[in-house]
Amino acid sequence: MQQAHFLFFRDSFSTPFSFLSSRHRSKSRLFISVKLFHRSYGEGHALVILHGLLGASGNWHSLAGRVFSKRYRVITVDLRNHGRSPHFEDFSYGAMAADLLELMDDLGLESAHLLGHSMGGKTAMHLALHDRERVDGLVVADIAPVAYPHLHEETLSALLEMDLSEYSSREEIDEAMAASFPDPALREFLLKGVRRKHGRFSWIFHLEAITNGYGSLQEAVLGWQPFEGSALFIRGGRSDYVLVEHMVSIRPMFPYAEIETIEEAGHWIHADAPDAFGEIVMAFLGRA
Repeated sequence: MQQAHFLFFRDSFSTPFSFLSSRHRSKSRLFISVKLFHRSYGEGHALVILHGLLGASGNWHSLAGRVFSKRYRVITVDLRNHGRSPHFEDFSYGAMAADLLELMDDLGLESAHLLGHSMGGKTAMHLALHDRERVDGLVVADIAPVAYPHLHEETLSALLEMDLSEYSSREEIDEAMAASFPDPALREFLLKGVRRKHGRFSWIFHLEAITNGYGSLQEAVLGWQPFEGSALFIRGGRSDYVLVEHMVSIRPMFPYAEIETIEEAGHWIHADAPDAFGEIVMAFLGRA
């Protein structure tokens, strides 16, 4: 178990004073970890699930409770600047990995299986490459360890321009979103990030910090040594996030990786094909 040095920092985005801990997570940088909100399901060996950009732990409620909890102690988290977890200006894969190590320490987990989608998948890869003894099996959903330039800047910019306090209902927010986001399914997903508190609507994610840190999220995932444990990459057949040419980046860092494709699924692979996704994950973890 790694040593932690505890400090108090003022955090205007959550409680008046948030209990944070600092850890050395690289050879050259000190990360400040935050206490993550999480949900738990079932019993058994731990499976920690990480959502994607602008998502939250609740996105995984159905699969976690209906499928994965039959065999595992499932822990779904709100990553920093998302959901009910603290807001903090440092938004990077190193910082998010430090948060996960803090959570695992708090829960008494020496190691766990990790499952991450999109941004959560890159976070899981970062943790596996830098703290490989803490990761048993690694499942990465529709993302590769490569750079992804210019994917979500327009989305973040459009959301930042919306002042949710001006609206009186979710229907009004949905109507206002339609000009920038004509896809009803995407708007439904984004509306899950809206909350009403004291009669006023606001985002549950920290858009400014996410936007400011988005450049680092676009970068490729790098590691000093490969992760030689069990790994599974699941790609959507209708998604362009994991292409054939990305295999040359996956293999050197994850030499024992298995690759599965769910042909009928897009990028939100676990939502498009939950039954097939759950079956593939459970079969892999059973032999990991």
